[in-house]
Amino acid sequence: MDLRRAGADLGPLVTRLLAEHATPAGSARLPLEPWGTGSASCIWRFNTLYWQALSFWEQATGREYERALPGGESAARDSGAVRELILELFKIWDDLDARGALPAELYVVELGVGNGSQARIWLDEFVTLSGMHSRDYYRRLHYLMGDYSPHVLGRASKAVAHHGDRVNALVVDATRPAVSLGFLRGKAFLVYISNVYDNLPGDEVARIGGRSYQVEVRAFLPGPDARRIARRFAAPARRLGDLVDKLLRLGPELLCEALPQHFGDPARAVAFWREIWGALRLQERYVPLEGLDLYQIGPDLTGETLRSQLESDGDIRMHVNNGALNSFADTLPLLHPFGRLLCHDLFVTDVRDYGTGFFGPGKYDGSVVNWVNGPLLRHVGSRAGFDVRISPFAQRPAANVKTLTAMVRE
Repeated sequence: MDLRRAGADLGPLVTRLLAEHATPAGSARLPLEPWGTGSASCIWRFNTLYWQALSFWEQATGREYERALPGGESAARDSGAVRELILELFKIWDDLDARGALPAELYVVELGVGNGSQARIWLDEFVTLSGMHSRDYYRRLHYLMGDYSPHVLGRASKAVAHHGDRVNALVVDATRPAVSLGFLRGKAFLVYISNVYDNLPGDEVARIGGRSYQVEVRAFLPGPDARRIARRFAAPARRLGDLVDKLLRLGPELLCEALPQHFGDPARAVAFWREIWGALRLQERYVPLEGLDLYQIGPDLTGETLRSQLESDGDIRMHVNNGALNSFADTLPLLHPFGRLLCHDLFVTDVRDYGTGFFGPGKYDGSVVNWVNGPLLRHVGSRAGFDVRISPFAQRPAANVKTLTAMVRE
C-alpha cells in the first residue's frame, strides 16, 4: 500500500503505522549499494554466488538445495507426464519420418537441471518407450543438460551417467541461452525448463495516477544486525559493505585467503555470507520513468513491450522479469518448427493479480525468487509468432507452479 495516497479517514491508521515502523535512534541502516533498478541490485549477485558456491552453502546447512523447496522437492517431477510428453514427440517424429523430413539427430534440451532426477526419469522412460516403439529413436537422441552452476551440472551428470554419450552437459547462462546453444537454432524438438525463470534478475515498474515509475531498490543491513555481524567478524561496521563486495567478487574460498584476519577458513567466510544474507533487507522508492521507449528491458526489448499492461487497468505495480523475458526470447529461435518449449514455474497468470498479492522478490534459502509475469511472456512470444499458453500443472492443479507451453503458431 502506498500510504501517501491514503484518504483522510485513514489518517490515524497511517500515523500509527509510521510511528510503529520509524527507525529508532541509534539503529540507522547500513546501505550495501546505491539506489538502482531491481535487476542491478546486489541481491542478484548474492543469487549468483549461491549457485557458484552451492557446495559450500549446502555443507554449512547440511542439506541439498532442493530440500529447501516446499515439500522438499520440485513439483515438476512426474513419470506419467514424462511418458505422455515422450509419446507426443514420437507421434511428431513418426509423421516427419513418413514424409522423409525427420533429421538424423534428435535434440532435447533441459535448462535448470536440479539434481538430475528429471533427466533420469525422462531418459529412463524414453529408453523403455523407444524399446516398445517400432523405430529406435534413442540411438539418434541428444539430450543436452544446461545449467549455470558447474556443481549442479556435475551432480546431475552422475544421475544420468548410465545413458553415456546420449547426454551432454553444458554451462549455460540462463538469461542468454543462445550464447552456448546457438548451434541448435531451429533444431530442438523440446526445450524443458523447470523453476528457472523465477530465479532470474528482474525490475519492477508501476503506473500511479497516470504516470509511469521505475521501482528502485537499495539493499541494506539494519543497524543492530550490522553491529552484531561486525563484532562477530572483528571488523568495523562501516567496513561491512567492502567485505560484502569482496565476498560477492571472490567467493568464500578466496575471501578467506584475501582477508585471513577476518575469515580463517572457508567455513567462517560462509558463516559471514549466511549472516549477511539473513539480515539483508531492501528499501524501495519510485522514480519517474520518462518514456517507455527509453527503458531497455534487454538487448532486443524496450519498455514499449510493457505499454499494454501498464496502461490497461488503472494503478498497477508489476514485475518486468528482465532475465526471464530475455531467456524466453533467446530460446524460442532454438525450436524446430515442430518443437515446443515447456516451462514449469511460478507464473502470475492475470496482470490484475498484482493488485491483490505479493509476488517477490523474496529470499529463498540462499537465493532470490520472483514470480513471473506470464501475460508479458505470452505477449513477447506472440509477437515472435508463437502460441503461448499457461495452464495449471497437470499433476497438481492446485499448486502455485503453472505450466507454460510455447509452439510455433499454425
